[in-house]
Amino acid sequence: MINERPNFNENSFLPLRETVFHTLRDAILKGELRPGERLMEVHLAQQLGVSRTPVREAIRKLEKEGLAVINPRRGAEVAKMTEKDLDDVLQVRTALESLAFTMASDHIDEKGLADLKEAMLEFEKAVQGDDVKLMVEKDEDFHNVIYTATGNPKLLVLITNIREQMYRYRFEYLMDRNSYPRLVEEHREIYECLEKHDTIRGENAIQLHISGQRKGVKIRINQQ
Repeated sequence: MINERPNFNENSFLPLRETVFHTLRDAILKGELRPGERLMEVHLAQQLGVSRTPVREAIRKLEKEGLAVINPRRGAEVAKMTEKDLDDVLQVRTALESLAFTMASDHIDEKGLADLKEAMLEFEKAVQGDDVKLMVEKDEDFHNVIYTATGNPKLLVLITNIREQMYRYRFEYLMDRNSYPRLVEEHREIYECLEKHDTIRGENAIQLHISGQRKGVKIRINQQ
């Protein structure tokens, strides 16, 4: 059950399908729509006060992010998180992040380092509050500076795709406040390695960063 109907006036700058998508995604991430719960187009359209078309489009986008699965017989439902899915996604992310760090280390300039430091501090500020969605956004901003510094648009496309699949896991991990001090230190370590162009230490920092996420999310998966 979605507890809050979206205010379409406030989101008038977004296409209707995007507003519906963000509403459904937030409901899944907040636990208002539980793993295994069916996503019935007619019911959701009535609940949100829209036609079935934007709901159908939103569900397809949720499937791309790994938040929904579409079964030919049962229809769409909220995807269950599994350790296998998590491991598959993080295996790819580790390889891409390591490559991105190495390339960024070769190309990042003073402006890039300044942007990275600003993003790092913005994340630290976000974890002082209770807005998990904002924390996810600031965490992504930090990593985006590194990706941009690679100067490789092909890599950015690949990382953008895997980032969409990572959104739910990132959100779940940041639900645990105990992880915040470690995340802050890991970001600082990554920043320092880029500042010193220390590729070996930096790749180790990236792998440790992702390993911590894997452990944290697996705990939450087992609590489903």
